[in-house]
Amino acid sequence: MAIISSKKQPHESGDKQPKQRRESAKTSPEENILQPKAAIDEQGKQEESIRPQRFADYIGQKDLKDVLEIAIKAAQSRGEVLDHLLLYGPPGLGKTTMAMILAAEMGVNYKITSAPALERPRDIVGLLVNLKPGDVLFIDEIHRLSRMSEEILYPAMEDYRLDITIGKGSSARTRSIPLAKFTLVGATTRVGALTSPLRDRFGLVQKLRFYEVEELSLIVQRSAELLNTVITEDGAKEIARRSRGTPRIANRLLKRVRDYAEVKSFDQVCENVAAEALKLFQVDPCGLDWTDRRMLTVIIEQFNGGPVGLETIAAATGEDTQTIEEVYEPYLMQIGYLSRTPRGRVATTAAYKHMGFKPPNEQLSLL
Repeated sequence: MAIISSKKQPHESGDKQPKQRRESAKTSPEENILQPKAAIDEQGKQEESIRPQRFADYIGQKDLKDVLEIAIKAAQSRGEVLDHLLLYGPPGLGKTTMAMILAAEMGVNYKITSAPALERPRDIVGLLVNLKPGDVLFIDEIHRLSRMSEEILYPAMEDYRLDITIGKGSSARTRSIPLAKFTLVGATTRVGALTSPLRDRFGLVQKLRFYEVEELSLIVQRSAELLNTVITEDGAKEIARRSRGTPRIANRLLKRVRDYAEVKSFDQVCENVAAEALKLFQVDPCGLDWTDRRMLTVIIEQFNGGPVGLETIAAATGEDTQTIEEVYEPYLMQIGYLSRTPRGRVATTAAYKHMGFKPPNEQLSLL
């Protein structure tokens, strides 16, 4: 079970610390290299360093921040815990970061896990029992919870109790264990996949939208400052334009541009440096990568712009149908380069112009 907790473990007191230091000094370098356990903050340490810790540092999602700030202040004024929150939207928009900020603003600890890690009922039971009053429990991809784990969550979310069945058959009996009042923050990319009983138990249901270029530019500049990278405003905008409206992609592209600038010995990341670096990584000014352009080229050149079926596109490009439908198609449809019809996929006029092809002559409709 993968769990990340914000609570720091206290050091042991007394005269045990000098003994531990002496024992650690006697260990060999080989033993120091092979640690039995990885520290909690080792995984994703660099990524967490650029995450905002407060609403004041969180750029974008103004409407969502206003709603949550009001909910937090109202809960604090009444001395209550925050209502359960469901965040949905495309990946990379900051759902996990928002859960961490909520815990920081409320002044409580948080625990992060994912639904696939909660395979057995005892996994989620152990999480719920160990929660302290006011803690934030973040479950990523909550739509993938097993049916049994979901049934356990119902009374926990609504009545803050845990119903456990002891024994089997005629001797079975149910025991209720009271739980500390907590806030469950669920994140999903497929809100329609949640069952109605689970979705209705969330007091707040909020959607995260894609970011504008100006917002992404500010995010890139902030991340560059934290990564000790000198970047100009034009350079940040160049990266933001190619980030598909997603902060995660913007930060990833920034790191690749930073590597390019360091290797090529550039003092700062300007517009030209960012454009050269992203051209090397085959990311065009609209954020399309090699596979996106390959799909559009195949539809235009081999199938005259469509309509063409999904399986045919997959066979022509060498990609599987699920990857095309869930990874590449959504963004191409959002920017208006691809349309989905009952007969298949069709490349739009904007796609023709972007790929350097002459658009087909539009037939005049008969009046």
